[in-house]
Order: sequence, then structure tokens, then C-alpha cells
Amino acid sequence: MRQSEQFIDLLKMLIREPSVVGAEHAFFRVLQRELEERGARVTWYEGLLVAQGSDPGAAMFSAHIDRHGLICTGPNEFQYAAFVAGRRSDLLGNSVSEKLMKKIVDRFKAVPVMAYEPWSGAYYGAGTITHAYVCEYRNNLIFEVDGLEHLVAGTPVAFTDRLVIKDRILSGQLDNVLTVAHLVHLYGLGFQGTAFFTAQEESGSSWRYLLEWFRRFNGATNQLIVLDTSPYPDKETASRQQVVLRRKDANAVYDHEITGRLEGLCRTLGISCSFKDEYIEEQNLQLQKEGSPLLSFGSTELGRIIMAAKGFVQGTTLQIPTAGYHTMSESASLASSAAFTQLLLHISGTVNSAG
Repeated sequence: MRQSEQFIDLLKMLIREPSVVGAEHAFFRVLQRELEERGARVTWYEGLLVAQGSDPGAAMFSAHIDRHGLICTGPNEFQYAAFVAGRRSDLLGNSVSEKLMKKIVDRFKAVPVMAYEPWSGAYYGAGTITHAYVCEYRNNLIFEVDGLEHLVAGTPVAFTDRLVIKDRILSGQLDNVLTVAHLVHLYGLGFQGTAFFTAQEESGSSWRYLLEWFRRFNGATNQLIVLDTSPYPDKETASRQQVVLRRKDANAVYDHEITGRLEGLCRTLGISCSFKDEYIEEQNLQLQKEGSPLLSFGSTELGRIIMAAKGFVQGTTLQIPTAGYHTMSESASLASSAAFTQLLLHISGTVNSAG
């Protein structure tokens, strides 16, 4: 019970720290402190923080630290940070689709925000999103914020967030601070392996930083396990499984051996799991009958690495099912979170030292 309370306290603290995609340096500082307090050795690289214990090869986990937010691009003008960081807000045909912009435009109305200095995390003021619209001339999504008129271009603006726990459900902007908190907590439970914390996943860039680390040390592997949340359309669908596995995404097929190992562990431990790619295939069969557009298998950090590495780096994913994806009220059950901890302990062989 005490371990659970420690995890919740950690998650409450981390979710309050800003980590807007493209401006994660301040969050890396917070992570370094928390990891070193738990005995990990921390090394910084461009776009990547690596934590290692006394047995780095015990297991290798990865989680992206960036969350959605805004970036100031002019006087009282703000853009969706993921579009800017991903170079998807230009005038050269690389802009975001109109469908995606319309999906986001009303998602954050009246949401409180806070500006910060990207290197130190120093507080620059608070405000509230008052209006969002698609600029027809720039084909881009523009936000207006009350209270941050003093900011200069380049200042990141995070959605002000707090963890809410109700009816055994965690909610907030969980992607991906939830699994980040799990990894940090794992070191407190005695984990001695390696954890990677990557930047700019939401803009599709994180895989480059992680793959570069493996190439830097010529460290081929098929044991990488990437942790994340996994979106479902509603809480009922999300609650049908405690954890989510994958055999593939839109870019690549994952390692069969380690994926099977995770599935076997779930069965041994009595943890309910499902495969996201199978779920999508089932949904697409129905959508095909209806003549509706099919769902994508999604483009994950791991899939991008596997595709680019050409066999040099392989692995699988382990995810927590959520509802309300990419909103301020994304939710996950405490039961899923507890099962996730249990799996991480067994995968890494930490279970004996954790008790």
C-alpha cells in the first residue's frame, strides 16, 4: 500500500511540471533529481536522458516525456507545439491536415495554461485559452490566450494540470507522464537496469535520439520495451484489459520472442491483456462493411526505430489503456496502473528485492 502511495505522490508532482514538446529540458532536470535520489546514474544526450543502475542489462525500458502544449509565435499568438516542433506548420505543403486541426480546435477552450522558461523551468505567468481558430492564409491552428500578452515568440506554454483520482480512476494529461512516473518509481523499488526518457515523441522525432544512442555504443538489441499509454474510444472499452500489447504498428513488426514473453507473463500473473493491432483489425472489418474510413495501426516510437534500424534495434511495447486521449482528462484505472507496476517488476527481475 505504501508503494502505491509513493507512486501517486510522484505522479502528482510530475504532472505539475511542464514538458511541452520541443521544450522538455526543464523536465529533464526534474527527472534527473528524482532518479538520482533513487540511486540511478543519469546521463544526458541531445533529446534523451538515460538512467542506469548497477546492472544496466537487466532490462531496457523507454518512455517519452513530452506532452502537448503551445508555443508563442507572435504577439498574443500561440500555435500547437507539436506542429511547430515537427516542422508541420510551414507554407510548403507540409502543413497539418484540416481534419486534424478541426479535431483539436475546440479541445482546449477555456483551459488554463502557464508559460515557462524552457531551460530552467522558471515560471513566466499564467493565462487561459480564450479562442482557437484555423488561419486560412497559413493553413495552421492559432490560439489566443488571455493573460500572456507579455510573452515573446519562442516561449513554451503548458496546459496547467493536476492529477485527479475518483472512483479508482486516474485522470489528467496522462500521455506520457504516467509511464514516466512508473519508470522513476521502479528505481525506488530496486530496479538496476536501464531507462531511456525521450523528447519530442509527439512531433515524431524521439526515435532518432534513441536510435542514435544505440548506434553510439554499437549496442544492438532485441530487448527494448517502449512504455506508453494506448487510447480507446471510451472508459468501458479501455477497462476490458489491464495492459495493452502490440505485435506491430503501421511501420514495422515487433520482436516476436519478447512480445510472447510479455503475453506469457500476463497469463502467469493473472493480468488481462489485449493486442492493439488485433483490436484495430477487428474494428476495420466492421468499418469496411459500413463503407467507413479504416483506422490506422498508428505510428509509434518503436515502429519508427525498427524501420530505421533495419534489425539493429528490436523490441516490443507495453501500454496502459486510456480513454480521453490527448485531452486534459485522459483517464486510466488504478487497476491497470497496479498491473503495470507488477509487470515491470517481473520483466526486470526486481520483484524479489521489492518484496
